[in-house]
Amino acid sequence: MTAPPSNTLSAAEARRMTLAAQGFSRRRPDAVAVRHLHKAMSQLGVLQIDSVNVFARSHYMPMFSRLGAYDQTLLDRTFLARTTHYVEYLAHEATFMPVADWALWGFRMREWRERAERPGGWGHVHRRTLDWVRDELHARGPLRPADLRDDAPRERGSWWDWDEAKIALEQLWRCGEVAIAGRVGFERRYALATQIIPPEIRRTVIPRDEAVRELVRRAARSYGVATIADLNDYHRLRDQSAVRAAVGDLVDAGELEPVSVRGWERAGKPIAAWRHRDAVLPRRMDRAALLTPFDPVVWFRDRALRTFDFDYRIEIYVPAAERRFGYYSLPVLVADRVVGRVDLKADRASSTLRVQSAWWERQARPQADAERVAEELVRAALWQGLERISVSGWGDAADDVAHALHGAMTSVERHVHPRE
Repeated sequence: MTAPPSNTLSAAEARRMTLAAQGFSRRRPDAVAVRHLHKAMSQLGVLQIDSVNVFARSHYMPMFSRLGAYDQTLLDRTFLARTTHYVEYLAHEATFMPVADWALWGFRMREWRERAERPGGWGHVHRRTLDWVRDELHARGPLRPADLRDDAPRERGSWWDWDEAKIALEQLWRCGEVAIAGRVGFERRYALATQIIPPEIRRTVIPRDEAVRELVRRAARSYGVATIADLNDYHRLRDQSAVRAAVGDLVDAGELEPVSVRGWERAGKPIAAWRHRDAVLPRRMDRAALLTPFDPVVWFRDRALRTFDFDYRIEIYVPAAERRFGYYSLPVLVADRVVGRVDLKADRASSTLRVQSAWWERQARPQADAERVAEELVRAALWQGLERISVSGWGDAADDVAHALHGAMTSVERHVHPRE
């Protein structure tokens, strides 16, 4: 059941609307199939890629958060292998996106190309490297960077520099001349776009304002309710004036409606927000989930703070002694609240999920929430094929979570974290 629409929303209603738009109001399927991945992707729009693998690579996590445990090879075959469904591009940071969206990013590809080719630009200065890389891809088909390195020109006093070749691949990808043909392990395979992207998509030219309007429409649908800053960040458009113009057009078309969200303020003044016409407002949420730091629910720090009262940053690059919550802490969702964060490590040698730290947020209800957190940790361990869970004593939620785990899983251990 959903509540009737209103032009004024409480902060809790905005949270529930966001979570419903992101796919958290649906029941998890008993068995995850490829069609469930496609459905979840239609709600996300993009799936951010990250190389950190201390627990699970980030692009596997949003599907786990929404669908539950699934066979990761389904995602490998659907996203990482060369398919007709998805391709990689900078649709937020590096992300998977529908291959049909390639033309939507033509304006960004053109901007990259113009910057690269202007006098003094990278493409202008390193034209010979770019030509050599193009020729190699044309003659040999999809290549890993290492394939180019092995056959690079070696003449004395050469123009050749291996770092230049790697940059050339990335430059050509940003400019749309090259596309990612899949991955071997986690290593990209690059190919000419003519070898990957269907010709009808490559030939389509979408004016910048039309493309931005469509991307704003999709961001609004994926968020349910959002501000200009939220809509600008979802696809990293970096152009608030263009986003405002797109929002105006979508309001005129009846696709967006201005709303007020109580508590969404800056310097004591309300922040303007808009609701997508397809957004629904569940009366309640009853889902628990572990989130990747790169999940759209929390990837924009300003929105996470405003919507969930959750001040979040990743501490990977913070010196170990200065970390407050841990190397790669994952937000924990219970109902419509982010109740805490857990720093997880998959110790595959000992088949153990190590909870390196566990922390409550001020909106947590520890006695009730600990059981929900424990259930998700068990689900995560089983998903990763790990037989036991070990909880350190670091963090104000560690003892609560360990106690709850003893009732949910027989093989629960405790370990000491260096920070304890």
